[in-house]
Amino acid sequence: MQEQIVEINVNNLDEKYEFNKIAKQASGAVMYRQGKAVLIAAVAVDEKAVDEDFLPLTVQYMEKSYAAAKIPGGFIKRETKPGDFETLTSRIVDRSLRPLFPKGFHYPITISVMVVSADSEVDMQVAALHAASAALYVSDIDVQQSIAGVRVGKIDDTLVINPTLSQQDESVLDLLVVGSGRDILMIEMRTLASEVIDDVEVDMIDPMMGGVPMILEHQECNELDEELLIEAIALAGEAIDAATTAYVNAFTPLVKEPITLPLAEEKVDEVLYAYIESKYAVEVEAAISHMAKSERSTELKKVRTSIMEALEAEGKEADKALVSKVLERYKKTVVRAMILEKGIRADGRKLDEVRPISIETNILPSVHGSCLFTRGQTQALVTATLGDKKDAQMYELITQKNSLTENFMVHYNFPGYSVGEAKYIGAPGRRELGHGNLGKRALEPVLPLNYDGTIRLVSEILESNGSSSMATICGGSLALRCADVEMVDLVAGIAMGLVSENGKHAVLSDIMGLEDHDGDMDFKIAGTKNGITALQMDIKLGGIDLEVLKEALAQASRGKDHILTLMEAAEEKIVESGALPSTEYFLINPSKIGDIIGKAGATIRDIIEKFEVSIDLDRDEGGVKLSGEDKEKVAAAKEHIQKIADAPVRKQMSYEVGKAYEGKIKKIVDFGLFVEMPDGFDALLHISKVAKERVNNLPERYNEGDSITVVVMEQKGKKVELATPEFLA
Repeated sequence: MQEQIVEINVNNLDEKYEFNKIAKQASGAVMYRQGKAVLIAAVAVDEKAVDEDFLPLTVQYMEKSYAAAKIPGGFIKRETKPGDFETLTSRIVDRSLRPLFPKGFHYPITISVMVVSADSEVDMQVAALHAASAALYVSDIDVQQSIAGVRVGKIDDTLVINPTLSQQDESVLDLLVVGSGRDILMIEMRTLASEVIDDVEVDMIDPMMGGVPMILEHQECNELDEELLIEAIALAGEAIDAATTAYVNAFTPLVKEPITLPLAEEKVDEVLYAYIESKYAVEVEAAISHMAKSERSTELKKVRTSIMEALEAEGKEADKALVSKVLERYKKTVVRAMILEKGIRADGRKLDEVRPISIETNILPSVHGSCLFTRGQTQALVTATLGDKKDAQMYELITQKNSLTENFMVHYNFPGYSVGEAKYIGAPGRRELGHGNLGKRALEPVLPLNYDGTIRLVSEILESNGSSSMATICGGSLALRCADVEMVDLVAGIAMGLVSENGKHAVLSDIMGLEDHDGDMDFKIAGTKNGITALQMDIKLGGIDLEVLKEALAQASRGKDHILTLMEAAEEKIVESGALPSTEYFLINPSKIGDIIGKAGATIRDIIEKFEVSIDLDRDEGGVKLSGEDKEKVAAAKEHIQKIADAPVRKQMSYEVGKAYEGKIKKIVDFGLFVEMPDGFDALLHISKVAKERVNNLPERYNEGDSITVVVMEQKGKKVELATPEFLA
């Protein structure tokens, strides 16, 4: 086929799609251009279906170092393990494209997206979504929908569609919405903290700062309320509809002839289904009522065994796989019917009821901060560790020339035993990275701006029956409080669900694993009592009505506030960890920073060794940060530094050239003597100016602390050249 170029200008994006130019043996491919960014997306399918009942889709987003004119750092000079941004972008593309495939499509399919040229202003996640969607839409796979991703920012109280990367730095909102036509398929959102500087008051003068006015600053979290979020999503929905209409109109003439790939039919034995429904309804409902996943699975296996034994006793065929499949379908029907028709959930809760919560703080004596957060059958042990700037995680982005550092990390671990599985604990997968990233996005807005150190949160999921990422946020917020980290407010998270059928719908608060599996929506929301800081939503229906979303947000807000009330009560009972390092931050006159450091760093080294502290200095602001394990030594170091800073500024005297002065030997070194002059300043008496003959061993002649007569040979500013009378004789 002849090369085709399609240019589309929609939603503030100038995009160029080049088809039938590259990767012609793939099922579908495109070279995508936006600004200087160039991405290659290719789709390949294995025409042999898998036996399992799922879609074996693999999405790989890869950034090539040469795209930014760089050679990979480190020992190995080629791209190796994908970075977190690549993994998270792959996950976003996967979650967005998966709903487009028809039911029963069980063929292994890979979608590869490579960044081969970078642009510091292009949003690579949106670019990857559009490139992958275009390659899939024109491929020989029978997918009849195109998606569009829209990022919404809020700059100067105005909602902005698809801001550039530099504009995103100014935004207090990061909302990514993906959809097709009028259907919203996926949402990710976070807010960003901002700093508000109050007016300077006349009476706010700090003498320590040399008469410089004190500027008071306070931090805002920029939580989003439900109404503004709905407005932003609605705006994104209109943009998505316009974009997907443009894509479908432009790409449809280029679609390849679809290959024949029979879809797996859901074979359900209606006779067996009716048999189970008529004879085992009570047993199935009782099995569902077992709250723990492992217990429920055990009870359902017992029901399956009973069914098979009964069928065999009646002389009927009892295929284990078939019975399991039909029983699973009936179980799902029962779960959904209980919710929609009776307003009853499997564990007996009301639709808006949150499971029982217990919270224990600082249970680990050698940890800076810890929290054991338990909600129903989901339990997270979250720890907070505080470090210095040097402990920050270095990383690179293809859109940035220089390396960046991450001083707030959230690491989420999900071992198999948390769901009763005998499974080897290995490297974190996409799910673990995704849940950790969601926790970070929820908590980061309430942390101190420009935090002068590093914080690492680790969430060990010890038990899971739904909402483990939300337990991570709740436990993480309290672990930060336990580590005495200054925060704007506590953050709680709650997972919501939706069941919709035949015109009826029910919104569920704090869903457990069963409701996530058998429901139509997974909707996670986190925030403070003032609003939302992060949100993540995946729709299984193909779209969601905004009124239903508004109802879910309002119900989620009530559940979040209930959890925050319990967290606030737990916060009041926090007893400080014995392992928490003592930290002091104070200001001195910036001109005194040099005195704290001393000549060649001698003074600051002495303080560090004497008081066993680490010291960070801010030359511009005059900030001093002390950290140490012993509070008394940290306090003593602070007092010592303040004495140095409070000492009156010494003015160096002007010396008369050729005149002798009495000084004191402060230090003896190989190349001479450091002599403390009468005004307190140090000057160097070089070994060549001690005597007419060569002196090889100064310690044989002089002792530190001895008085010595020196003659000033020359003075240039603070530099004074000395000699002894003996040398001049």
